[in-house]
Amino acid sequence: MAADPCKDLEAELRETFESGRTKEESWRRLQLNNLLSLLEEKEDVIFQALEQDLGKHPIESYRDEIGPLIKSLNYALNGLKKWMSGRKAALPLAAFPASAVLVPEPLGVVLIISSWNFPFGLSLEPLIGAICAGNAVVLKPSELAPASASVLADLIHTYLDVKAIKVVQGGVSVGEQLLQLKWDKIFFTGSAPVARIVMTAAAKNLTPVTMELGGKCPAVVDSLSSSWDKTIAMKRILASKFGICSGQACISIDYIIAEKKFVSTLVELLKAGTLSMFGVNPKETNSMARIINKNHFRRLKNLLNEPSSKASIVYGGSLDEDNLFIEPTILLDPPLETGVMTEEIFGPLLPIITLEKIEDSIKLIKSKPKPLVLYAFTNDEGLKKRLSSETSSGSVVFNDAIVQYAADSIPFGGVGESGFGRYHGKFSFDEFSYEKAVVRRSYLVDFWFRYPPWNDHKLQLFKSAYRFDYLGILLIMLGFKK
Repeated sequence: MAADPCKDLEAELRETFESGRTKEESWRRLQLNNLLSLLEEKEDVIFQALEQDLGKHPIESYRDEIGPLIKSLNYALNGLKKWMSGRKAALPLAAFPASAVLVPEPLGVVLIISSWNFPFGLSLEPLIGAICAGNAVVLKPSELAPASASVLADLIHTYLDVKAIKVVQGGVSVGEQLLQLKWDKIFFTGSAPVARIVMTAAAKNLTPVTMELGGKCPAVVDSLSSSWDKTIAMKRILASKFGICSGQACISIDYIIAEKKFVSTLVELLKAGTLSMFGVNPKETNSMARIINKNHFRRLKNLLNEPSSKASIVYGGSLDEDNLFIEPTILLDPPLETGVMTEEIFGPLLPIITLEKIEDSIKLIKSKPKPLVLYAFTNDEGLKKRLSSETSSGSVVFNDAIVQYAADSIPFGGVGESGFGRYHGKFSFDEFSYEKAVVRRSYLVDFWFRYPPWNDHKLQLFKSAYRFDYLGILLIMLGFKK
């Protein structure tokens, strides 16, 4: 019987991990520094791969993938020593005299399955966390971005420790083979249907999982007073929808909620802003990525061609299947039961839903699955407070979009159907670690009431001990208190 290459690979990585090499701070720093060298020395190679797979402009590729990764690596290198250090923990009085520390330990051999829309960022960002925590890693990039997957495999095997970090390329069958193996952690980025398959496989081995999914991220747009605020808000909305992988991002604005009295102004601002950013013929500006493949193109085409959706188009709507390009498209009040309002769009289609009062947006948002991000453009502090306290989402961002993803000091992750687990910065380190409790106690003091035989006197001592009643313990032990 032929050997299973995936199983052999996992066994090799486990042997490397058991050797203890990946736990050394020097090893972790070397891999992080080598990743920095990879990004800086092979920038043009990465640009070419992203252009080939997604038609991304080099500026977009640097802004969304290379730049954030360089920042994350420097942040990790600066914080690594502190992250690896144990932290003190308090103990109950009954353990006196004793001390305790929580020591972060790597989980072991981990599997990272990444997505196609940011093939470098969504592969290397979790890899940074796994390396920082001291794990051995298998990375499976998406086969839907083949040029990027190939470059990742070549560069990682050139720059990093091949005995501890491996890239496995392939389609669904390879993914299924990998999921049959026992991992110490699976980190998955992708769609909810595939996430269910991953979780089912992980459950067989009780493998912990992190799920970075998506959902329909709404943007509540209030009737902003000043023309400056309106102009800036529109730029930020359009850049986060049409200017980031043509809307093929889990953190893109999926739809807008606005008041009826403001919607005509809003639509005109969005039209003017789209024309300013992407021109009369956006395909010629080279400022928008293309749709990843024909399957996704046809899915978006079907969403747009639903009669009720098509009737709601107020801007754009042209399609070029040969070049996998969809024009920035704005839809006004498509019915809530249509595909564009029930499915995650993941493309350059932007519906606007109008309500009588902006406060009614809270009810609409709560009627849908919890989003990865809730965006709101408003200067109303009362509305901000209500949106924060009365809705649930992975994060809330006021008066901007996407910027939260680039922050290392706050966690990125979803809730409910938008995912679970969180990463970026120290949170990535935590996601690939567990804190082992180490307790040390002296023989010098021993509380005699810990041991049988039991009596009421000892019960009173335990009650005082667990209430941290130092005086009560002293009085009971001296016989002055019953």
